Amino acid sequence: MASAYSSFDEDSNGSDYELSFSDQHSSESDVSSQGQNTEPCKYYNKGHCKNGRACSYLHICKYFVKGNCRYGSKCRLNHSGVGGGSFGKSQAQNHPTSLPKLTDGRCYQWQLDGGNGWKDIENDHILEAQYSLPHTKSIKIYNTPYGAVSIDFKRITVYGKKVKVRRLDDGNTVWVWYCILGRKWVKYGEKSSPTKSSPVQSSDIEKKFQSNPSSSFSFDIGGQTLEIRFRDMCQVGQRRKRKVIRRPLFRQQQRQSVSLPQLNLGSKPKWEFEGDGGRWHIFKSRAGVSIDSDEIEKKYQKNPKDRMNFKVQGQDYQLDFGAMIQTNLKTKKTRKIRRV
Repeated sequence: MASAYSSFDEDSNGSDYELSFSDQHSSESDVSSQGQNTEPCKYYNKGHCKNGRACSYLHICKYFVKGNCRYGSKCRLNHSGVGGGSFGKSQAQNHPTSLPKLTDGRCYQWQLDGGNGWKDIENDHILEAQYSLPHTKSIKIYNTPYGAVSIDFKRITVYGKKVKVRRLDDGNTVWVWYCILGRKWVKYGEKSSPTKSSPVQSSDIEKKFQSNPSSSFSFDIGGQTLEIRFRDMCQVGQRRKRKVIRRPLFRQQQRQSVSLPQLNLGSKPKWEFEGDGGRWHIFKSRAGVSIDSDEIEKKYQKNPKDRMNFKVQGQDYQLDFGAMIQTNLKTKKTRKIRRV
């Protein structure tokens, strides 16, 4: 069993998770009829591969595979996700909407490589759920073959270890753009207050980003022009600069139910809430409480970003799995919750 801790931006709460790590090599779908290696060729990415079309590795931009190539359609490397061999900029531009199909049929696959090949992180829907939250900066996974591993979501790298991490994609991810407003991340296109809404849609920003990740996106609001600079990941106005971030819209894995039983290897996850003195208490079934830890876990297994309502002594409460907080719906007082 592996557990994980998530680190959050601004005033958001942290939370604990349980993840398991597979010691089997990933079963990635083959992107070539010749059954090639599914890793990008490092020599091709450096500028020249002596094996040319005979190379068993993918001649594709390694940053495009990760989803963060800063050059976009102007990149001189292949962005088509097609087989090996020499592909140049002109050939990649013939397939502007073609994306690499590197997963085994799932929406996404999170993997680690400590030098012996890429291995799946099982139950990675939990990791993906945290990655999709704009305020989550990182996640720490325990009990992997490499010890505790901290993943930086901004750079998709591992802190302080010779271990690589990657997120494979089926090419159908919807990417969402957020801006920090009043210490909270607000999606472009949604209302930041009951009376204020963004004049620009997240999808418009993503379209511009896909065409050229080195450029910027400008729009007008309240008589001033704002510019989103993709390289700096910030929104710049006349008076101030704000952070922006790009995260995937969370999708449930179609095959998620197959791997869920593997989540509980050796122990059963417990749900706890933080008391007034900072001590953590398990959700237990007792008089006046309508739920317990096991019921919360069942709900969480169905959707790690869902919410759950319950009662304590007649008062209504809500658990938010995405933010990992408990809210008293009458007083609006919140407490941290965690899964250990």
